[in-house]
Amino acid sequence: MMPSVSVLLRLSETPAGAPTSPFEVNFGLFFWTWLVFLALLFLLKKFAWPQIMGAVEAREKRLAEQIAETARLQDEAKRLVEQSQKALGDARGQAQTLLAEAKTQSERERAAAVERTKAEQDDLLARARREISAERDRAIGELRREAVDLSLAAASKLVGERLDSEADRKLVTGYLATLGEKH
Repeated sequence: MMPSVSVLLRLSETPAGAPTSPFEVNFGLFFWTWLVFLALLFLLKKFAWPQIMGAVEAREKRLAEQIAETARLQDEAKRLVEQSQKALGDARGQAQTLLAEAKTQSERERAAAVERTKAEQDDLLARARREISAERDRAIGELRREAVDLSLAAASKLVGERLDSEADRKLVTGYLATLGEKH
């Protein structure tokens, strides 16, 4: 059976209180929407905002402490490099002293003394270079480990979970190694 025209007209009518046009303003809906919005804004400002700000300030403080620690470690690494350079200078000075003493010896022993002094100089320089290299590598390793820990801490804050697995450490270490190769 076919519905009558009056039934179709009643079905096509808009419900009471609903706007008949998209440009018509319903002040009741407008009022309640603003009231709910302001109440929600008040609740968020009172309860959520202090928590959020506290977390942000704590994170800023931790980052500042980590940056200060990194700067301290860099200063210490520079100090160690300077000490190694001074030790290298001292080693060169000692080698020159040994050469001066060798020249004062008799003509017969001169050739053997010069050879021995050159060998000692090479040993001292090689040892000093090994020590400098080892100190530099150790300092770079410490800085990289610290950078990995800082990167993981920053990434875990951004992601929202703790990144602590060995695979995560290998990923960050590999990335830092590629940065070191580029520079």
